[in-house]
Order: sequence, then C-alpha cells, then structure tokens
Amino acid sequence: MAATATTHGARAHARAQEGTRAEAMPVVPAADWPAPPCEAGHLVWAETVAGGNYTHRVLARGTELRLTDLHGDACAHLLLHVDGRPWERLNVADTVKVQWNAYLGEGVLLLSDQGRVLASLIADTSGRHDALAGTSTLARNTARYGDGTPQGPAPAGRELFKLAAAKNGLEPRDLPPSLSFFQGVAVREDGTLDFTGSSGPGGSVTLRAEQDLTVLIANVPHPCDPRPDYTCTPLEVLAWRAAPTRPGDPLWDATPEGRRAFLNTAEFLTARGLA
Repeated sequence: MAATATTHGARAHARAQEGTRAEAMPVVPAADWPAPPCEAGHLVWAETVAGGNYTHRVLARGTELRLTDLHGDACAHLLLHVDGRPWERLNVADTVKVQWNAYLGEGVLLLSDQGRVLASLIADTSGRHDALAGTSTLARNTARYGDGTPQGPAPAGRELFKLAAAKNGLEPRDLPPSLSFFQGVAVREDGTLDFTGSSGPGGSVTLRAEQDLTVLIANVPHPCDPRPDYTCTPLEVLAWRAAPTRPGDPLWDATPEGRRAFLNTAEFLTARGLA
C-alpha cells in the first residue's frame, strides 16, 4: 500500500507490470503470440477471453478466425455485422432455414438477411454448437444466479454484447439473436432442447470472413446449461490474414443454396469495387 501512496510510487508500480502475462488477456502485438497457427507475421488478433467476459474486433475480408475451448467449459456466443453497414448482420434464422440445417459444423455458411455470406465455417473439431437458444439475458441470469449485470459475478451474454456493441458505434437495437460454439443442444421429438454440453478441452472452430466484419464475442454459460453454478472457462481467440472463398473452392459449390449466397456476395462486393 505504501508503495502506491504517492503518484510517483503508483507510476513506478504500474510500469513494473509491463510484460506481465495473465491467463486471460489480449496479446499486443498479436505477432508475439508464442505459437501462431499461420505464417509468421500474419497474426492480427491474439487474445484469451475469461469466462464471463467479452471481446470484439473489426476483421478484414478473408481473415480467418479460430476460437478454441481451452478447458472444456467455454461458450463463445457470436454476433457479426458488416463493418460500416451494421444493418447487414448475422441472421441466425436465415442461416438455419436457407441451408436446411439447424446444426452448426464445418461447411456451414453464416448468412445475413440479404442472402449474402458473412463468414464460412471452414474447420470444426468440437461439434457441440447451437443456433437455436441465443445467449443469456439479465432477467434470466438474475433469476438463476442472483445477478446478471456485466460487473457482477454472473454476467449475462446480452449485457456483455451491449458493451461490445457500444465500443463499435452500435446500439442494443443492433443486436439480433446470436449463435454459440462449444456448448451444444439437440432438438427432441417434442421440439424442446436437450443440452448436450461440451466435447471436452481443446475443441476449436475456424471461421473465414467473407466480408469486412465487426465481430462481437461473449464468453458466458449457455442459457440451457442445467448446472446450478455459473460455469465458464477461458476462450482462446486467434485471427490471421488469409483470402476469402472464391469460385473453384469446394465450399463455393458445396450446395445450390451456398453457391447462390456466394454469388450474391460477390455481385454486391464487385459493384462496390471491393472484389
């Protein structure tokens, strides 16, 4: 306490922390990440997000984003907005119905309500994800855990999304339903959801940005998680420069619906001089 009792002491103490690494923190510059999954110098985002926390970043078209569940209890709730055009954003309902599939996995495209591809899911080692339940809310977390505020012991996903959105010029009305990775659900015969949980530590998904995107992530327990305690462990976030999906890539022609979504995207970007 005495060491920080003066301005000079507080400054010296603060500067002494330079270079300290915590379990959950961003690494700046990202190139200092110890084991990049890409060619040296191409890493643009490296961060570990604590359970009950959030992160955000604007990523260029073609960037690949890998999320990893380090300890088996992360749950990465994701929202995507086209950078500079926030009215074009992830539409989970269209993502599900256009592709005739309620389950996320490798090869799935994340679509906007304009029929265009925001991101493609190019790798998945987890297989436990959800596009149906959305994220947690203040009211629900208050009822379950006694608190749901961002600064409290059990932050709700929507409350964290509001903070991430505000830092990117977005408002609560810009936040549609989200999807989540690493904690899965299955649909029962009666239409209710069965929580299937995690596949265990180390599962990852890799997304490819097909447009310039504002990425919002909240790492909080899945709303269907039946455990009485607020349980969420760190999430690793890495992104690196790469190239968008182009004609000739097997993903482009994997389905008629996907091909049309890629064509819609390419036509729009070409008209704007972006492709």
